[in-house]
Amino acid sequence: MALMAPRETNPNFMNGVPELLILRLLQHQEMYGYEIVEAIRSRTGAVIAVGEGVVYPVLHGLEQDGALKSRRKTVNRRSRIYYSVTPVGAKRLADLSKTWTNLATAIQTMLTGGHHGQAIP
Repeated sequence: MALMAPRETNPNFMNGVPELLILRLLQHQEMYGYEIVEAIRSRTGAVIAVGEGVVYPVLHGLEQDGALKSRRKTVNRRSRIYYSVTPVGAKRLADLSKTWTNLATAIQTMLTGGHHGQAIP
């Protein structure tokens, strides 16, 4: 019996979602970690709810990659770390947005019975 070659899969299929949402939120406004958690929950109607255990590692990774910068800021006598997008992060957001838009379009096409690149009558 011959073994079939493993199919190529995309292990990052859902892994890129928090990164995409975080970059999008920070595109126009700096925010701190818990504020990002709450913004994702509220702006997606709680369809996507990521906890601090997901958000902070993504924030730290994006900062290490140069996609975000951070600064400590005291507000109401509380010290928080605020994050904002760098030019590297803006490019990353554009690339991720394009990828996810193409993916969402292809999935929607499949769900409605069409073929990718072909209008559905």
